[in-house]
Amino acid sequence: MRNEGLGSWPARRARKTPHRTALVHGDTTWTYAQLHERTTRLAHALRGRGVRRGDRIAYLGPNHPSYLETLFAAGTLGAVFVPLNIRLAGPEIAYQLADSGAKALVYGPQYTGLVAGLPGDTDVRAYVAVGTEYEEELARSSAEPIDQPVTPDDTCIIMYTSGTTGRPKGAMLTHGNLTWNAVNVLVDHDLIADERALVSAPLFHTAGLNMLTLPVLLKGGTCVLVEAFDPSATFDLIERHRITFMFGVPTMFEQIARHPRWPDADLSSLRILTCGGSPVPTSMIGVYQERGLTFLQGYGMTEAAPGTLFLDAEHAVGKTGSAGVPHFFSDVRVVRPDMAPVEVGETGEVVVRGPHVMPGYWGLPEETAASFTDGWFRSGDAARVDEDGYVFIVDRIKDMIISGGENIYPAEIEDLLLTHPDIVECAVIGVPDDKWGEVPRAVVVPREGASLDPDEVLASLSGRLAKYKIPKSVVLAAELPRTASGKLLKSRVRTRYGNSEGTS
Repeated sequence: MRNEGLGSWPARRARKTPHRTALVHGDTTWTYAQLHERTTRLAHALRGRGVRRGDRIAYLGPNHPSYLETLFAAGTLGAVFVPLNIRLAGPEIAYQLADSGAKALVYGPQYTGLVAGLPGDTDVRAYVAVGTEYEEELARSSAEPIDQPVTPDDTCIIMYTSGTTGRPKGAMLTHGNLTWNAVNVLVDHDLIADERALVSAPLFHTAGLNMLTLPVLLKGGTCVLVEAFDPSATFDLIERHRITFMFGVPTMFEQIARHPRWPDADLSSLRILTCGGSPVPTSMIGVYQERGLTFLQGYGMTEAAPGTLFLDAEHAVGKTGSAGVPHFFSDVRVVRPDMAPVEVGETGEVVVRGPHVMPGYWGLPEETAASFTDGWFRSGDAARVDEDGYVFIVDRIKDMIISGGENIYPAEIEDLLLTHPDIVECAVIGVPDDKWGEVPRAVVVPREGASLDPDEVLASLSGRLAKYKIPKSVVLAAELPRTASGKLLKSRVRTRYGNSEGTS
C-alpha cells in the first residue's frame, strides 16, 4: 500500500477489525469493512467527476458519515479536503470555495438553497448532494482498491481559521500533522479499542475531528455521530450507546449539568471528558467531580492540528486554570519577543513546534513566513509558566473572542461595520455572557449629523456574517481611544465599554 496518509486508514482498519462498528448515525451503523468499501466507491465516483491528485474537495453539512467518507475518499485520491463551517453565511462560504479553488462540493440536502445561490465564479465543477444522489453515485461506482501514492508530507486538509486581518486563512494540515496529533491523543488520553465516542461537537472544527473522531477511528473504536448538540438527547445517547468518551466546549457541559435529568442520569459508562475552547470554570469541575467525572482540558490551535498543551486528570484540580504541559510529541515554549524563554511567572508568547504543526497557510507565503520564527509557530497568545512547567494562558494577543467555543476575530466584523455609510470608526470587543462565555459587542462612532439606530446596524450584518459573529449589542461613542500615532487602544475600549450594560 503506497498510501501513507489518512486515505489508507479505512483499508488498514478493515484488514484488522472488519466487523467492528466504526460509525453510528441514528439507527444506521457502518462496520470498518463497510466504511472502507463506501470510501473507495466515493473515491471512484469523485475521480469519475474529474477530481485528481492535489484537487480540493469541499464538504458542507452537519456531522454525518458522508463527512468522514468524503475526507477519507479525498485522502485515497491524494486530493485535499476542505471542511466548511455550516454556520457561515453564503458570501463567507463562497469566499472559502474560491480561495481554496475547490473542484468538488459534497453537501447536505438542507443546504441545497444556499449552494444554488452561490456565485458562478468558483472553480467547483462537481456537486454531490448527500442522500439519494450520493447513494446512487456509490452504488454504480467500483469498489476496486485505488493505489495512489500519498506521503505524510502531502496536504490532507485546508481548515479555515478566522484571520486577524479580517479574512479567514486556510491552515494546510498534512497527513503527517493529523496522524501525529492522533498519536498524541492516543498517548495522553489512554484510548482503548473499545472506546465509544459521542461526536456532537461539529466535525468542521479541528477539535471535534482531530481530538476526538480521528484518534478513536485510528484505535478501532466507535464514533456515534450527532448532527447537533442537545443536552436531553445527550443523556439518551450516553445511556443507549454506553458512551465512554466525549468532547465539548464549556457551554455544552454547563447545559448538561443544569438539565433536570442530571441528578439521576446513568453516566457510569463515561470514562473520558475532554473540554476545550476556553477554560473550564472551577465550579463546574466540582459539579462533575461529585458525579465521579473529571475533565481533561487542553489548549490548541487549528495550525497545530490542534493539540498543543494538555492537563491530565491527576492535575485537574491542583492546576486549575492551567492548560497543562505539552502533548508527548509536541514542544512548547513561552518566550519573550527575542524568543528567549521567560522566567517563572513572567508573561510571554506561546510558541510551538512538532510533527503536528502545519507547514503554512494556503496561498499566503508572507503570512506563513511571519508566523514562524526559527521553526517555531507563533501563536499570538500570551501565557506564563509556573515552577512545575505548567502553562497558564493569560490573554489573547490577537484580540480573539471565544464564544461558545467558536473563534471570532474582531477585524472581520469591523471591516463590514465600516462599510455602513453612517459609521466612521468602530471597535469590536468581547463582553461576558452567561451562556456563551463571551459575545461580541460593537463600539461605533457615528458620522457627524447621522442618527444611528443600533438595531439597524446589527440588521445590516445579517446574511453577511455567521450569526454567532454578529455582535449582541452596539454602543455609540463620540470617539475611540487611540495612541498619539493613531493606533487603537483596544484595552481602553474594553475598560470603558466592556461592562455588562455597555455604557461608558
